[in-house]
Amino acid sequence: MNLLHGIVFKITLVILLGLAQFTSVTYAAVIETESTSNSTVTTNGTNTTTVKSPPPSAISPGINASNSDLCTVGVSGAVQTQILGISGGKTVRDMNCERLKLSKTIYDMGMKVAAVSVMCQDVRIFKAMEMAGTPCPFLGTIGTEAQEQWDSKPELQPEHIEETKKDDTLKTIGSILLFVLFLI
Repeated sequence: MNLLHGIVFKITLVILLGLAQFTSVTYAAVIETESTSNSTVTTNGTNTTTVKSPPPSAISPGINASNSDLCTVGVSGAVQTQILGISGGKTVRDMNCERLKLSKTIYDMGMKVAAVSVMCQDVRIFKAMEMAGTPCPFLGTIGTEAQEQWDSKPELQPEHIEETKKDDTLKTIGSILLFVLFLI
């Protein structure tokens, strides 16, 4: 056993001496060198920066007028420039739809002449009744008496009322277009 310990001791000693020599080589004198260099870099070029961003947006509101018992139509719109965006909407009464509902309700109550009078407020129906030889009622009179009354007071015919509404509508549309042109 002593022999085995002696061999192990010698091998360990040889290894340690080998490491000692190796480490002494690594710690040998450092070789120093000095060098100097000068450099000049000249760059000529053009830089372009592009910024991509989402476009501005004016989103028009959704107006729901889908109830079949309402006589309204939803109208909305939006205008967007690079600086300012405007959107808006509203509901518009459908007068013809209202006229039909009113006339039907009055007719269902048994008042046929009154129902026809409501329908006669539309210039198309007024002219159709006149062309058919059954003029619209006038203040309780029907037939030829009503036609005579309509002929004596043409300013009360629905055509004149419709023209006034068209003029007002054209003025409103013109104002809106002028405002949009101002924004652009």
